[in-house]
Amino acid sequence: MYLLYNLLLFTSGLVLVPYYLLRGFRYGKSRRGIRERLGYYTDEQLQQVRENQVIWIHAVSVGETRAAMPLISALRQRYPEHLILVTNVTETGHAVALDNTKVDLCLFFPFDFSWAVRKSLELIRPQIILIVETEIWPNFVRQANTLDIPLMLVNGRLSDRSFPRYRMIRVLLRPILQCFSFFCMQSQADADRIITLGAASERVENCGNLKFDHQILNLSEKDTAEIKALYRIPEQPLVLVAGSTHEGEDRQLLEAFQSVGAAIQRPLLLVLVPRHPERRRDIQSLLKEMSISGRLRSELNREDRLLSAGEVLIGDTLGEVLPLYSIANLVFVGGSLVPVGGHNLLEAALASKPVVFGPHVHNFKEISTKLIRAGAGIKVEDAGQLVQVLVTMLGDPGRCRAMGEAGRALIAENVGATERTMQHFNRIINQ
Repeated sequence: MYLLYNLLLFTSGLVLVPYYLLRGFRYGKSRRGIRERLGYYTDEQLQQVRENQVIWIHAVSVGETRAAMPLISALRQRYPEHLILVTNVTETGHAVALDNTKVDLCLFFPFDFSWAVRKSLELIRPQIILIVETEIWPNFVRQANTLDIPLMLVNGRLSDRSFPRYRMIRVLLRPILQCFSFFCMQSQADADRIITLGAASERVENCGNLKFDHQILNLSEKDTAEIKALYRIPEQPLVLVAGSTHEGEDRQLLEAFQSVGAAIQRPLLLVLVPRHPERRRDIQSLLKEMSISGRLRSELNREDRLLSAGEVLIGDTLGEVLPLYSIANLVFVGGSLVPVGGHNLLEAALASKPVVFGPHVHNFKEISTKLIRAGAGIKVEDAGQLVQVLVTMLGDPGRCRAMGEAGRALIAENVGATERTMQHFNRIINQ
């Protein structure tokens, strides 16, 4: 099995390595990125890991990195003498990890070549490895097990879309899953699914979703006014924030923005936050084509004029989703009007804001269901229905406030995943 996998990986590596080189050039970190992905580190990085016991957390991209933040905070508090290492696959996830002061070292995750992952593991020698959600690389897992490094899957999930594909290869997955010391899954459905694929039932628990354990924003009127001033947003207009949008959604959202703006009785602004900031130029071209005025967040200054009704602010910087949600009257979460699977729907609830999302939320099935049942979220089937919902909601500020409070209450009811995960972590690391 591993021979076949390595042959396939070698073939794909002929494409992957040049791909990451090109992406690295785009982000200005080509040599460092490719070096770390092949298991080569600087003397300074090696000195850091040699002088400390290492807790290695792997989070593939932005969503997984943000989800792990409550757990990272708990680890920092309880194991202050350990070095917390976070690895990512994507540049955007890496940027989010770098911005967390509780993380000691951020690296790119090695390609899953046997020699590369073994080199990384032997150089870093972590005391334990935590893999966030379902980022399971066979060679990495196998080599960690060979070196007697315990592995935990935290905030684990198996979506309706991915589970059937995994089930088709469960004979191959079973020996990989048996290398894990424990599986902390997001829901009972996820727990049942990982057992079906071959995980030992005594090593699996429904620990809940770490995303519920993020700190709720408590902002005063002064705080809100300062955030609006930072983004050059005036007090009067209503603010619609569309977060984590993808290609194919932007035009639908801009058309909806124009339709809603013409239908309601108050001025309206749109803040459009693409999931990948490098898409800013494409969105600017789209705005020009549609004769809509817009500005980039990255180019804003405190001295700039305030935005006007009908304008669009493009949120092309990382780590500012929550502040932008905090000044919204209504939030739309992207990756849901197109078949991406959605993004973190709870971030709007953290800011006590009502959230609207499209039909494609298979990556957040349980959370979307809870939001709808709690009266904190609304699911729309298409862009046409989105316009109807936006017009209704923006015309009813009382309902918006009630939905925001319902989301806040939902988060309070579901906290605890971090503590349950930490109980298993403590047991394994102290064995």
